[in-house]
Amino acid sequence: MENRSIAEAFPPGEFVKEELEARGWTQEDLAEIIGRQTSVVNAIINAKRAVSPDLANDLGTAFGTGPEYWMNLETMYQLFIKSDADDSISRKARLFDLAPIKEMVKRGWIKETKDIGVLESRVLKFLERKSVEEDSKLLYAAKKSTATANPAQVAWVCRAKKIARGIRAARFSDKSFADALAKLRELRANPEDTRYASKILGDAGVRLVLVEGLSKGRIDGATFWLDQFSPVIAISMRYDRLDHFWFLLSHECGHVKNRDALGGKPILDIDLVGDNATPFEEKTNIEQHVDIFAEEFLVEKDEMESFINRVRPLYSKQKIKNFAARIGVHPAIVLGQLQYRKEVDWSHSREMLVKVREILISSTLTDGWGHTLPVNM
Repeated sequence: MENRSIAEAFPPGEFVKEELEARGWTQEDLAEIIGRQTSVVNAIINAKRAVSPDLANDLGTAFGTGPEYWMNLETMYQLFIKSDADDSISRKARLFDLAPIKEMVKRGWIKETKDIGVLESRVLKFLERKSVEEDSKLLYAAKKSTATANPAQVAWVCRAKKIARGIRAARFSDKSFADALAKLRELRANPEDTRYASKILGDAGVRLVLVEGLSKGRIDGATFWLDQFSPVIAISMRYDRLDHFWFLLSHECGHVKNRDALGGKPILDIDLVGDNATPFEEKTNIEQHVDIFAEEFLVEKDEMESFINRVRPLYSKQKIKNFAARIGVHPAIVLGQLQYRKEVDWSHSREMLVKVREILISSTLTDGWGHTLPVNM
């Protein structure tokens, strides 16, 4: 809808004054004609009193214009004098289109203020934008080629980026990262060992951060680079499950290994895991490649397919546990891979799906779940 503004409007009293001059009437004459006090007519002429429907009817009858004429003049004038307030409202509306302001304030990402100018400055600084009109150059959603990130997702990645800058890590290299991947694979059997993931990655130059998602984000993780030697993996832990954590971490490691986001926009993974996960065939080539990497990282393809061919469709809990023990991974990882391949239902053996978020929080820089980092990070 086209937004039209009023260039200038005059109070109805100016037109009453003109009518009186044209007719040679005094204010007392008009007061007598419409049966009002002279002070009422004077207040209208000096814009100290608004024209009510009753007054509009009286003026319309006296001047032969009809009440609508005076009501329209009053409406236009009131809209004009409130234009400054309207500007403040429209500026705030644009900011709320850019980011989930109230949730960001609640999370301590920006400080609350009633001053629209200060609020605009804080939001733009947080989003790393020069103006409200500037297009976001921060990220794209990697699930579909036509997908774009929503305000909650943009804000989440901006927060992860600010946090990551506060982490010290070694200089990234292919050799150190390959060594880190080998060490990470040794952690797959014991949920408690996930606490070492952050240090192992940090020693290889990869910053790992945990950021609780925003209500409309549907974010699972993201990969981006602060510079050519500083990759970052951000995880939301939207689902507190061991298998989901390992699939997310290995998926994002695949992005780092391939340098998918180096020199460009962060890669944001939405609905990567869970009941509503995006089907493999609907993903971009980049996402399919790192999915395959993640599967192979967690359970070797030949081992997994051999187990499926031997056991399908009778996936008992004990068979899953025995297979997991033989290949040195936690049963939840095997179960997660079976669910991902749609070999078993998502409700199968849920008792195996242990929680690991609190374990990770103990050793990983975290924003959310009661942990609040400084606003200026």
